Amino acid sequence: MLENKNHMKTIQIPDSIQYYDENAQNYFDTTICFDMRSLYDRFLPFIPKGGKILDAGCGSGRDSKYFLNQGYVVSAFDGSENMAKLASQLTGLTVQHKNFLDINSEEEFNGIWSSASLLHVPQPDLLKTLEKLKKALRYQGVWYMSFRFGEGERNEGDRYFNDQTEISLRNVLKQLGDFETIYMGISDSLRSRRGYQFVSTVVRKSK
Repeated sequence: MLENKNHMKTIQIPDSIQYYDENAQNYFDTTICFDMRSLYDRFLPFIPKGGKILDAGCGSGRDSKYFLNQGYVVSAFDGSENMAKLASQLTGLTVQHKNFLDINSEEEFNGIWSSASLLHVPQPDLLKTLEKLKKALRYQGVWYMSFRFGEGERNEGDRYFNDQTEISLRNVLKQLGDFETIYMGISDSLRSRRGYQFVSTVVRKSK
């Protein structure tokens, strides 16, 4: 259990991966059609033609498929075994079933795409998770990440979220070090009826 310092209450962290295993097909069906081009356009111009992209926590495989269609070399993984299977079927890739901390690549990728996936990492583990992924990124490589906009930790049904604001995310990136921010902004959820927002950023590795 974790104590949420913002709200002074104890949080029991649910197994978010189990949620996606149990709801994989529904999640796939409701997210596969999202139009992400405005975010792709903030990320892809910094990836060389034919460059290597890691889709970290790929979900349905929607983004991996788009990157493949644009001529990029894509590796993808997801913590949910059932989501990884669906993403493999969609993309034709061998989408690996593993977690962020299972990544052992060093300076392999020109870009990392982690769309609405790091938001399930428990706050105390977030920095070491980012450090693990940082090692996989080449010098001058770019990284897209997004979180629910808000303060502190919370549970939503059977899922845990570490919410971020622009200020808190900048603080995390400052601790991580060796990145320059290309873009940071707030956007509405593509699930418009949900009423929540995301904070997204694109950063470039400077060392």
